[in-house]
Amino acid sequence: MRLVTMLFKGLATVGVATVVLAAFVSTAAAFSPRVPQVALNGASLQGYLNGVGESINVATDQVDGQVWTTSISGNATFTLMIELSGNAGGNAIGVYNSNGPVVPPLYQIFPGAATAGWFATAHFASGNLTVTLFDQNSVIQGQNFYAGVDANGFGFYIAGPGGTFYSQDARNAGGNAQILTYLGTGPNFGDWWECFEDAAYATGDKDFEDVVLLLQSVVPTDVEMSTWGRLKSLYRK
Repeated sequence: MRLVTMLFKGLATVGVATVVLAAFVSTAAAFSPRVPQVALNGASLQGYLNGVGESINVATDQVDGQVWTTSISGNATFTLMIELSGNAGGNAIGVYNSNGPVVPPLYQIFPGAATAGWFATAHFASGNLTVTLFDQNSVIQGQNFYAGVDANGFGFYIAGPGGTFYSQDARNAGGNAQILTYLGTGPNFGDWWECFEDAAYATGDKDFEDVVLLLQSVVPTDVEMSTWGRLKSLYRK
């Protein structure tokens, strides 16, 4: 299998992280509707999604995207760019094995100290995950190698002053949802939105817009047809 990279269009707005998967993470039929739909407060998440051209109803269009997988090849790369909000400077974001223990090991992608415009590449291969972190000027801030990461069964987490929360409801206090998933519409159809609540559902504001991820599956482009500079430039409008 040849090394591949992707061309993509990202977002650089407050509270948004953009994820691009080199291999298809999922198809539009991968997730069933959430049952029941999770109650959320405020109009901020709805307003944001409306503002980026989505026709999602945040109260009724939630899908049950608690566990994720890469392509059947077991080899995938994604790029994530983040603008922090809520507990800015405090929320770390990453992945964990969905079949791990009650308190699973966490594989951090962004530290809490990451600031707006930082981005990372995360590469799955042979049960390992390599994360390379960059600042807003494309200067490498570090690289982490994680062994034993399951590319075919992982979840997302957020960890900060409000606690550590998982995309799998059963791992959260009271079995409550802390991350909501939506299928993109229009130009984003086939892509996915992950919307995080960074405080316990029982006591938090339940607005699910503390961090928002856009997971975008695209057709890979051969690496020799692109450059890193061109790739990163597509994050900017």
